[in-house]
Amino acid sequence: MKRLLLCFLLVSAVHLAEAQYYKTGDTTTTTSSKKKIDPSRLIIGGSLGLAFGDYTNINISPLIGYRISQLFAAGININAQYGSERFRDAGGTTIQRNQYTIFGGGVWGRVYPLDFLFIHIQPEYNAVSLKSTYYNPKTVVNDHYGVPSLLMGGGYSQPVGGRASFSIMALYDVLQDSRSPYQNGLILRIGASLGI
Repeated sequence: MKRLLLCFLLVSAVHLAEAQYYKTGDTTTTTSSKKKIDPSRLIIGGSLGLAFGDYTNINISPLIGYRISQLFAAGININAQYGSERFRDAGGTTIQRNQYTIFGGGVWGRVYPLDFLFIHIQPEYNAVSLKSTYYNPKTVVNDHYGVPSLLMGGGYSQPVGGRASFSIMALYDVLQDSRSPYQNGLILRIGASLGI
């Protein structure tokens, strides 16, 4: 599956990198020699996630990208998270607390079959630092590891004026690594983006 995905991404990148032709008056010109990056197609945005309680999570995920055509967009993203979870016994006493920080990133791509709906794919790699505190007797265990993820899903994008838009998407980690921060759950993200 990983090799197939890598081949697909490489073939897509090569296809998108080919020079395109467009007409200017009566002459045909390649985009590689005349056309420059259009700032109005740049995408800057991201998402923010917050959850508090026995399970606390703060997630900041900025992204930057480019709307290659009406149908395709692609870019890079950064993932930064802090989390904490408490486990309690039947009497309500904390028996274990896990604290973790996650930092990573990757690339993303979107296909827009309709202007407001998109299919999203996002391979990423995250470095995780985990601190587990066990009570009675008190013991602290630290662990550091890296974990790959492949987030796939879809979303809805709504323009909110000018070049700004609001989006909501649902993703799922199809790799399901046992140490993934996205284990067996649907990932809901709400975000905003701004075209320059």
